[in-house]
Amino acid sequence: MKKIINKKNNENEPWFKWLTRELNSYEAFQDFESGKNPRDVAEDFISRNSNAISEVFENFDDEDKDTLDQFLKLIECEMHVFRILEKQIELRKKVRFVDFKKRKN
Repeated sequence: MKKIINKKNNENEPWFKWLTRELNSYEAFQDFESGKNPRDVAEDFISRNSNAISEVFENFDDEDKDTLDQFLKLIECEMHVFRILEKQIELRKKVRFVDFKKRKN
């Protein structure tokens, strides 16, 4: 796997570690609060990190492509898990408990 040059950490950090670290430190929620949608936030992130991303692409190889594909599958899986949880939470809000022992005559 190719390395990227990174001024904030060691000089031979794998690109996926760099990306994970940068995404985790990116203040996306501030952008969401200001009304930006996820696509716009992602585009802002890419724009702010364009130089480092260009370095990644200079040495991108088949192993890196496979790693990216695995990340995409994992992210898609996580999205589905969160959607399922979201639906279950909504269903819990709609459930009403009926006490059949207290029947009206």
